[in-house]
Amino acid sequence: MSSETRHLLVIGIGAGDPDHLTLAAVKAMRRADVFFVLGKGREKDSLTRLRRDILDEHVPGHPRIVEAEDPWRDRSQDESAGYAEAVHDWRRRRADVCERLIREELAPGRTGAFLVWGDPSLYDSTLAILEDIRARGEVTFDHEVVPGISSVSALAARHRINLNRVGRPVHITPGRRLSESLPNDDGDIVVMLDAHESFQHLAGSGIWIYWGAYIGTPDEILISGPLDEVSDRIRRVRAEARAEHGWIMDTYLLRIHPDGADG
Repeated sequence: MSSETRHLLVIGIGAGDPDHLTLAAVKAMRRADVFFVLGKGREKDSLTRLRRDILDEHVPGHPRIVEAEDPWRDRSQDESAGYAEAVHDWRRRRADVCERLIREELAPGRTGAFLVWGDPSLYDSTLAILEDIRARGEVTFDHEVVPGISSVSALAARHRINLNRVGRPVHITPGRRLSESLPNDDGDIVVMLDAHESFQHLAGSGIWIYWGAYIGTPDEILISGPLDEVSDRIRRVRAEARAEHGWIMDTYLLRIHPDGADG
């Protein structure tokens, strides 16, 4: 690596528990000269505080942190034909912010870091945004990725289950695509980013659900059981949690049990 090259670390920091950091993540964090944090507004201040808590616990001294506001995203398009363009527009504006941070706050030869919830490879935009910035050619850098414990892995661990069953696949999908991937005897489905509680449309299907919100944080909530029996409870608890915190992040596994109640 050239001494004049800016270097970026994209570090997976797990689902929220500071103990979820891998040794590789801790070592990478201690190499960084500056940490870039994109805030998501007052209602999600707790996410920024969790990042600061992680840095306080694992990085000696007072690490330099540069914050910027994450661009607003129009989520009214999430269920429409304009979804893809809305996401691309948001990513372009997010790339503008990140490019400015790298250019203005990271000197050549220094190392900057983005702390990514869960694993950077799973439903996170940071890597795609860095590739966009690189393609623009206005600021040069190299980067490396440190994997983290995803909310999917943490969900299975907290429910004490395997993600897969013997010889069967696991499908991971955003909630908006669940109807295209209904569970069957051939495999199970992990659902993420489900703002519209798509599981409620599967009532009567003989499916079990393993649901978790705020996984790995002090506010963690876990519910599991036959979907017919726990669907209303999940919806009620989810609404209460969202009202209390102003936001919610949840993940769940859908599974058809051959014998009706194993696991």
